[in-house]
Amino acid sequence: MIRQRLALALGLGTLLAIGAASTALDIKSRHDAAWVDSSLDILQKTSDLRLLLREAEASSRGFALTDAEQFRAEFAEVSAKLPPALADLQRAVSDSPKSVELLAQTETLIGRRVALAAELIRLRAASDRAGLQALGIRSEGPTTMAAITANLDRFIADQRQLLAQRSATSKATGSLLLTIDLCGLALLLAIAGYVIRRAYLDDRRLRASLVRSEAEASSLAEKAEQQHLDLVAAHEKLRHSVEILQSTFNSMAEGVLVIDAADGVVFSNPAVERLLGYRPGRKLSDVRASLCVYENEGLTLVADQDLPTPRALRGETFDRRELIVHLQDRGETLRLMVSGRPLRDANGRITGAAMVYHDITMAHETERLLHQAQKLDAIGKLTGGVAHDFNNMLTIITGTIETLADEVRDRPAAAATAALIGQAADRCSELIRHLLAFARKQPLHPRDSDVNSTILDIAKLLRPTLGEQIEINSILEEEELIAHIDSAQLANSLVNMAINARDAMPNGGRLLLESRRVVLDETYAAANAGVVPGPYVMVAVSDTGTGMSTEVRDRAFEPFFTTREAGKGSGLGLSMVYGFIKQSGGHIKIYSEEGKGTTIRLYIPAPKGQAASPAVPEPQPLRGEETIFVVEDDPLVQDFVVSQLQSLGYKTITASTGVEALAKMEAGHPFDLLFTDVIMPGGINGKELAEETLRQRPGTKVLYTSGYTDNAMVEHGRIDHSALLLTKPYRKSELAQMVRLALLDGRDAPAPSSAGPRERTESHTSMGAASGRRNNP
Repeated sequence: MIRQRLALALGLGTLLAIGAASTALDIKSRHDAAWVDSSLDILQKTSDLRLLLREAEASSRGFALTDAEQFRAEFAEVSAKLPPALADLQRAVSDSPKSVELLAQTETLIGRRVALAAELIRLRAASDRAGLQALGIRSEGPTTMAAITANLDRFIADQRQLLAQRSATSKATGSLLLTIDLCGLALLLAIAGYVIRRAYLDDRRLRASLVRSEAEASSLAEKAEQQHLDLVAAHEKLRHSVEILQSTFNSMAEGVLVIDAADGVVFSNPAVERLLGYRPGRKLSDVRASLCVYENEGLTLVADQDLPTPRALRGETFDRRELIVHLQDRGETLRLMVSGRPLRDANGRITGAAMVYHDITMAHETERLLHQAQKLDAIGKLTGGVAHDFNNMLTIITGTIETLADEVRDRPAAAATAALIGQAADRCSELIRHLLAFARKQPLHPRDSDVNSTILDIAKLLRPTLGEQIEINSILEEEELIAHIDSAQLANSLVNMAINARDAMPNGGRLLLESRRVVLDETYAAANAGVVPGPYVMVAVSDTGTGMSTEVRDRAFEPFFTTREAGKGSGLGLSMVYGFIKQSGGHIKIYSEEGKGTTIRLYIPAPKGQAASPAVPEPQPLRGEETIFVVEDDPLVQDFVVSQLQSLGYKTITASTGVEALAKMEAGHPFDLLFTDVIMPGGINGKELAEETLRQRPGTKVLYTSGYTDNAMVEHGRIDHSALLLTKPYRKSELAQMVRLALLDGRDAPAPSSAGPRERTESHTSMGAASGRRNNP
């Protein structure tokens, strides 16, 4: 036992002595290693400095050779790094006066070399060939670079010599330390052997408890591993969630901007750059300075303190605040819906704000166009209603004046007065026809027509009409363009637009007629009220005239609106075109800028392949002896119709409403033809009356009359697609022709075509038309 204690004491004393010596040598070894690392660091910094010099020189030469802006930027970046790198190297050798002096000389040379490179870039950017030649003749740059290289080579040589000395010293110290450590290790092994022998017995006693400890440690290790896996899975989920959130914000059409209390940007998505002109690194104050923000439809300029971000930082919360933002940098104006919330910490202090910017520019424009379309539709309904009632009165005037003219034919003065009244009635009828065209209530005769042929024919007509000062050109689709449309009305529309274009070019200009096939997609249809997506035939009329302002363009289709002087235009030209295109199921669009000209595009629905039915020739008006059941709610019109029919030899029965007409039918009154107005009061319209008549008396002939002679009456189910319709106002001769045609229908009249419903030939007079209706495919 005593020997063991002596051995342990001796071994402990020896270990303490060896440990002290080893510690001292270890400290010295660390010091030597630090000096070696310092020398290596100085050499590395010297190499980096030399590399920066070469990059600066290469950038300046690259710009001189290529004039590429990237070399100039690279030179500016590298030049900015040179002073810090040189200063860092000087600090590293501050304990060596010789090295400090050498680097001071080199610093002057480096400054001169950078200045020469900058001069080279400046001369090259200014294309100063004389300056470049003079700079090359001096050869100051290569000389300076050679001096710098020589100084750095001498500096590196000194440092490498110092490194060799320090490395040798470090190695000697390391060898001595290793010897002492080996001795200590040998002694330690001897003591360890003794201790191990003694510990062997204790180890046997502890083995059992060690086994138990290992089992517990294994269990803890498994738990730790499971916790590690759980943490890894949670981290992956968190990373995935962050990626999804980042991708969502970056792909949002709404701009998202999060700022701190100091007005600094914490987060922004790409939409903010598009909506506000913000870019990462740009200050919000600069962004605000480039914006003009208005409210109240652009009438009130918003002060800086009332802008959304300052208000949110003051603690205000607002939703869907509508603002008009003018981006002066891009010359663009947007309408934005802004929502803002302040951000607060746990103590309720404001730490920032979150803003959401929603672009409603397109939605607002779509709403404006829809409102305009609704306004035009309302005006059209009003116009159609007025024209309907006026047609009833005009029917009596135009019909009665013929009788009056016959009676006063032997009195010249009265005959002249009657002719004057007839001319005035004709002018009224023409005005009503124009109004009905706008209201989409004019009778159309659509056929499968070649649009290109119509345009070419009109172009020939326009050349003498518009005058030599107007240059007319046509760019048409090479293939045949077939559209199911009233070609006469199309030609009339082209003439109206061409005349408007001529008036917009008082000093001459160019008129361009175009045609081509186009497809209007869902996006275009969503932005233009009433447009059905699909294929169209586009006809465009473009001029180089004065153009239209926004206010004029918005009112261009309104009837009686004109920018011409009083007496030089009715203001019905474009309104007629608008009504014709809408009634044909198409679309019209005006593109115009003041001082640059105007383009009006007509979009005609492309045909679906149906062939046009042959027109039925109009029979000559004949007298008759049949009984006509006249159902008309307007008493004046009813009296006129009865007198005209009786003068043609017909017998008449009258009723003012559908209910009265059904009562007379149930009473057993016989008749051969039901002549009924389509739209009547009392709960039973003309179609319902005709259906009930045919149910009670199959085979009865029916002739409709109405001031609303448009395709909508057929499409809305007011009359059948094959029904006969006499358009108000009409003359006696037209009434006679249509009555005979209706009475002969099914006996002497031509049979309907199997390809579709029967069409009737219209009598083109100033007062109206006798026309059968046909649905567009």
